Amino acid sequence: MQHRIVVLGAGYTGATAAGRLARRLRSEDVAITLVNAGSDFVERVRMHQLATGQDLAPRPFREMFEGTGVALKQGKVTAVDVDRRTVSVAALDATGGAKDEELEYDTLVYALGSGWNDQGVPGTAEHAHEIASRPGALRLRERLAGLSAGESVVVVGGGLTGIEAATEIAEARPDLSVALAARGGLGDWLSPKGAGHLGTVFDRLGITVHEHAAVTAVEAGRITTGDGTDIPAAVTVWTTGFAVHPIAQATALEVSGTGQIVVDRTMRSVSHPDVYAVGDAALAMGPGDKPLRMSCASGVPGAWQAADAIAARLTGRKIPTVPVRYFNQCISLGRKDGLIQYVTADDRAVSAALTGRLAALYKEIICKGAAWGVAHPLLTPARRRRVVRETAIVPEGSPVGTAA
Repeated sequence: MQHRIVVLGAGYTGATAAGRLARRLRSEDVAITLVNAGSDFVERVRMHQLATGQDLAPRPFREMFEGTGVALKQGKVTAVDVDRRTVSVAALDATGGAKDEELEYDTLVYALGSGWNDQGVPGTAEHAHEIASRPGALRLRERLAGLSAGESVVVVGGGLTGIEAATEIAEARPDLSVALAARGGLGDWLSPKGAGHLGTVFDRLGITVHEHAAVTAVEAGRITTGDGTDIPAAVTVWTTGFAVHPIAQATALEVSGTGQIVVDRTMRSVSHPDVYAVGDAALAMGPGDKPLRMSCASGVPGAWQAADAIAARLTGRKIPTVPVRYFNQCISLGRKDGLIQYVTADDRAVSAALTGRLAALYKEIICKGAAWGVAHPLLTPARRRRVVRETAIVPEGSPVGTAA
C-alpha cells in the first residue's frame, strides 16, 4: 500500500516540498497529492511588479509537475482533522463548480502560508489595498491605472514589502505623489551604507517619508497617524506584515500565539509527528534561538529540510540537516536599482551592502532562481529510494525512522 503524502498549499515552500519529495521517493511507494486553490504558481515576491502594470509569465502547475508523479488537486482547503488524518477540500470539478472532498493522509505537509494583516486598524479592510496575493495586486493595478497625475498613493509599512512597493510605484508612475508611512525610521535595521542608499533612492524618486508614524485609521482619501496627523491618500497600500492562514488554529495542532504550527528542527509538528509545517505557517527556531521570519529566505530551506526528513524517516536513513540561516536581504528599488544587505546568520545587518544596478541584477537572479527551482523539481539528479519505514511512531530526536 502506498504511503499517502498530502501537501497543502503550492506557494514557494509547498511546491518545493512536493517536488523534492518526488525526487527522493519511488512513485510505486508513495502517493503525493498537492492541493492548491489556484491552477498557476504565483511569484509572490513580484506582486509589487504586477500591481504597477508589469505582466508576469504564467506558470501552470500541470506543466511544472508533469511527469513527476505529483498529483494536483485544485481546490480550497476548508478543514484539517489531525486526529482522523483527513483534509476537507472544496475541489473544483470539470464544470468549474466546487464539490466537497475528503483526502486521507499518512503524512501531511502544511504550507498554506499567510495573507495580509490589517493589524485591526479601523478602516483598513474597507479602504486599503494589499499586495500579498495575486487578486490583491490585480485590484491595486486597476486602481492605480485609474489615477490622474498628482494624485496621492501612501504605502503603509516600512519593511521590505513596503519599500519595494513604494519604489516600484514611484518609478512606474512618476506623475503620482507617492509617500511611505513607517512605524520606525526608514531602513533603521540596515547598515549605515544600506540605509544611506535607501534614502538616496527615495529622494531621487521623490517619495515622501513619514517616519515614526503609526497609522491608527484608514479612510477613503486619507490615513490618520497616532499623533492625529491626517495624510492625503487617494490610494492606501497596506504592507504591515502577514497573518497566517487560520485553519491550523482550528485543529488540535500545537500553535503559537500567531497561529503558526510549532515545529522541531526537522519542521515536524511537536504535537503531531505525522504533520510537517513549512514556510510562513511554521514557527521554527533559527540561529541564535530566534524564530525564523516569514520569508522565502527561510521558507525554502525549511521546505528542503521537511522533505528530506520525511524521505529519510520513510526510507530508514539518517536525517540530513539542511542549514536554515540568513545570508542577505534582497530588496528591489524599482527595476533599475536595488539593495543587497548582508546579514549575520540570525538576520542582523553587517556593514557590507551591495547597491545600484548590480544589486538589482542580483535580486532578479534570486527571484528567477527561486521560480526556476519550483518549476523544475526533478532536474537535479537524486536517487529515489524505497519506503521501508513509517514516520508516525518515531520518538522525537531519533535520527532515523522506526519500523512500522
